[in-house]
Order: sequence, then structure tokens, then C-alpha cells
Amino acid sequence: MQLKPLFTFLTGLAKHNDRHWFQERKATYDGLRAQFVEDAEFLARELAKLDPVLAGPEGRTSIFRIYRDVRFSKNKDPYKTHFSVYFTASSSKEVDAPGYYLQLGPNGSTMIAGGLYHPDKNQLAAIRQEIDYNADELKALLAAPGFRRYFGNMVGDKLKKSPASYPVEHPDIELLKHKSFVAAHQMPDADVLSHEDFQAHVLEVFRAMVPFCQFMRGAIS
Repeated sequence: MQLKPLFTFLTGLAKHNDRHWFQERKATYDGLRAQFVEDAEFLARELAKLDPVLAGPEGRTSIFRIYRDVRFSKNKDPYKTHFSVYFTASSSKEVDAPGYYLQLGPNGSTMIAGGLYHPDKNQLAAIRQEIDYNADELKALLAAPGFRRYFGNMVGDKLKKSPASYPVEHPDIELLKHKSFVAAHQMPDADVLSHEDFQAHVLEVFRAMVPFCQFMRGAIS
């Protein structure tokens, strides 16, 4: 991974987020993106060894565009200031299944994450039902040493009140309040840029996330 050149480019883009600056450095961007695609392909192959469903016909590697959709945003900056990719197994073209996410960028925006972000209504109901029936399995994998080391705990948006059909005194009500089911390992720039083998670190973090993603995938299948 060309992390230092990538961070240098993205740091400049964060300061000069406009089309003129970007177009003058388009060749640099194209080279960095081509390298990122190669890195993503490598990670996809190795990740499929950890979570074999990703090696199947529905395995998908989605590299996100750097261009922002500004139609409904107050922030009109045209470009994202990070590179990102999502690995999942999905029959859809959308990112609608549990998976693994890598985001690379300066100013503390590097993140190795995964799970299911904002599941749809049916998926959310299915996950909550699985938690209701099988919370011990989820709590055990959240308490696993590797998961605790890199993620601490599950994160994601939560309801303030109990979800419908679940009483406030439910023993696992805090898990049931989740609207997103995400694990995230964020890294400061110095740690990213000084890492001896960052790809190996990404795969190590993904390995700790595999049971979590498999639980979520099983819940909605």
C-alpha cells in the first residue's frame, strides 16, 4: 500500500477541495486509485479465506467513488478525502449485507470496520429477533479477546426507547435498541503510516470481526 503518497495527496485535497486542484493532479489520483484497486483485490482474496462465503458467487468488492453526491448536502465539497472499499456477499448491487469496510485517509479518518450499517426494516426485525432468541452467542463474540482488543464493543445508532414488541425490562434491551450493528477500529495517522505491514494488520482486524459478521448474516438469511 502506498500510504504516504496517498495521505499526502488526500491532505492536499482536504485543503483544496475543488475541481481545478483535483484536475491538475488527476494523474496522481489515477495512479493512487489503481494501486488501491490492487490492494483491495489482494485483501478480497485473503479475506475470503477467513470468511469463505465471500469467495462464493455473491462475493463482492465495492470500491467507492471519490466523488461526493452533494445534491442533498449542505457541504458542497465535490470530493471525499479518503479512499474506501467494502467486502461483502450480496445478491444485490447495493451494500445491503453484513461485510467488511476499510477506509484510508488523513486526519484520523482511517478506519477498519464492519457489520451492517442501517439495515432495512425487515433486516432490523430479523436481527432483533435473533438477539431475543440467541443473545448469549452475540454477547460471547462481543466479549472475545480479539474483538475487545480492536473494537471494544459494538457501536451504531440506537433508539432512546425500547423498540416495539420488546419490553423495557428485557435483559438484552440495550442490544435490541441498536439500529445499526457495527464494529469499528479507528487509527491515528501516525500508527497507520508507521506500520510495518499495514495489509497484514487489516486482515488481522478483519479476522477478529468474522464471527460478528457471520452472526449478522445468519440473522437475516
